[in-house]
Amino acid sequence: MGSGEISLFRKGSGRPVLFLHAAGGAGNWEPFHERMSEAVDLIAPDHPGFGLSDELPEVATMADLVQHYLRLLDVLGVDRFDLVGASFGGWTAAELASTIPDRVEHLVLMAPAGLSVPEAPPADLFSMAPPDLVRALFYDDALVEAALSAPPTPEQIAQTEKDMAAFARFARDPYLHDPELPARLPRISCPALVIAAEIDVIVPRAHSEAYAKAIPGAELRDLPRTRHGLHHERPDEVAAEVLGFLAGSDATAR
Repeated sequence: MGSGEISLFRKGSGRPVLFLHAAGGAGNWEPFHERMSEAVDLIAPDHPGFGLSDELPEVATMADLVQHYLRLLDVLGVDRFDLVGASFGGWTAAELASTIPDRVEHLVLMAPAGLSVPEAPPADLFSMAPPDLVRALFYDDALVEAALSAPPTPEQIAQTEKDMAAFARFARDPYLHDPELPARLPRISCPALVIAAEIDVIVPRAHSEAYAKAIPGAELRDLPRTRHGLHHERPDEVAAEVLGFLAGSDATAR
């Protein structure tokens, strides 16, 4: 696509659901994706420059990234779709939904970044030590210890460096937010769900609250026993929340 190739996982059937990943989590088909694909047609691309996707010189800003996904949807022949995003991907999803509100049928944001909340700023991911990042992602101590006891391979280190370089292009200045996004959020007209972690030092809960207040009719739910990486740690529960919301809001609309 464009000047390079984009990696994309797609599995399942039924309603198309576009899932946009966080700063990490690219390049892998994870249990959360598998659970979702059992019920929907899940489309999970790697952002340009992340995971297995090439860096695209023409995609250098958040506005460019939104246009990139519009082109991708056209290439895939997807018109109306459900949209799910986590953290940085939640920010991207909110931008996309506010740009084409007539094409997004449902919106789910999980611990989303993208807004300025001065009293609860997001963590600086560029300066956070890897052990601290792991502890901020997972609630379960056993998962934390397992992750810390397995040193990263050279390939994993190289992939993380690639992902963070791509993340910096979109999120460093201004850091992890779009000053103009709040004015566009009221354009979103579809049913919307914001899922917040119980404890989140990366993107504090106040950001989820701000989204829920700004998007008309949005629902805010807290997921107990989670930190920022909620869909990595509790894939079954998070997938059930998302799928239940999609089905439930359909029934309400009828």
